[in-house]
Parts: sequence; C-alpha cells; structure tokens
Amino acid sequence: MRVADIEHVRTLPLFRNMAAERFDQLTSGALLQRFPAHVELLHEGDRPDFLHVVVEGLVELYSEREHDELGFSLLRPYSTFILAAVAKDAVYLNSARTLAPSRVLMIPAETVRTAIDSDIAFAKAIVMELTVAYRRVLKELKNRQFRPTSERLANWLLREMEPDGHLRLPFDKRKLAAHLGTTPENLSRTFATLASHGVDAHGREIIVTDMVALKELARPDPLIDDPMT
Repeated sequence: MRVADIEHVRTLPLFRNMAAERFDQLTSGALLQRFPAHVELLHEGDRPDFLHVVVEGLVELYSEREHDELGFSLLRPYSTFILAAVAKDAVYLNSARTLAPSRVLMIPAETVRTAIDSDIAFAKAIVMELTVAYRRVLKELKNRQFRPTSERLANWLLREMEPDGHLRLPFDKRKLAAHLGTTPENLSRTFATLASHGVDAHGREIIVTDMVALKELARPDPLIDDPMT
C-alpha cells in the first residue's frame, strides 16, 4: 500500500483522531485490492469480514429483490462502507459492487471492533460516522417520499454536474433510475420533461444550458440537499 494512500486514509474523520499505534495496527493488517468494474464486493445477508475504504474508483451500495433493484449510495474515494454492520457484527443489509475499476482498502472487522473498545477517540468517531449515515438515510427517505421524479433528478444533476454545466454519467441510465427510486421508463420521460428546463441529454452526456430554470424546478431544500445539515 502506498504511503500516500495511508496518509490520506489517516485524514478521514473516522481515523484522524485515533492513537497512532492503534491506526498502525489497523492498517498493518489491512489488504489493498484492485477490482475491475462490476465485481460484487459484499452481499446482503453475509457477515462482515472487513471494513472497506474506497481508495480509487466508484462503488455502489444497492439491494435487489427478484427483478427489482434499489440503489442506496455511490461511493468515491475516500469513503468507508459498511460501518454499521462491522461495528455491530451483524449481517449486511445491502450489497456493494464496483462500477468502475477500483482499489479498495479492507480492514479486518475484528481489528476495527477491538479498536472501538480500546480507543476512545475512535469510538467517538464511529458514533459521528453512524450519525452522519443515519441523517443521510433520513434525507434520502424524504427526497424519495416528498418529491416527484423530476425534482429528484433536477437536484441530483445540480449536485453532480461540473461547474460548466456538463456531466458525463459514469454508468447507464438504468443505474441512475435505481438510485433515484424510479423506473428506467419513467426516467426517460423525466429527462424529456427537463428539456424545457435547460437540460440537454444525449446518452450519458448531459449539458445544463439554463441553470436558473433547473434550480426553479429543483427547489433545493437544505434539510434534504445540504450535506452539512
């Protein structure tokens, strides 16, 4: 594992205040693995062997039942997953897979639980990390329950697009539909609706030509959309 990666992981809120000796113990037993795109990293219902940290690439958290799929999160460097299952030593409630070639740091779950018991700063950071995750889930519940698909898509575009209004989807629109809580067919209709609000979509290429119109449609709510609340 590169020193630069270790140093960057060390700066994450989850690890930055823990004792240096304990952090060294965590990372000394860790594995850094490369995975191609579309590899399942963990499956819901299994017990956790590792706490995962995305070092490079893109990882998706999702759940599926028969032919239906529900997207939860898209994780970029340097995000951890799935902390709640590791801390509780409970089964995963969702699955994870790579959406792009990725490097993932895997810290043994037992080592993480030992650190929780012995390092107060790390235990406090665990509480804060789980608090943030809980609030993120609550925001997403409000987003899906109170907003039509057009508003959900508009706010997602506002969060993800580049400052110049351009965005290239890192996955197909079926995947985007799963993460917006809708069907691919409804998403296609919604993109057509957003054309009159300054959104020009061709395949994975999206350009926002009227930011004011898109924001008027999105009606961002700080209690849903602001990551700092």
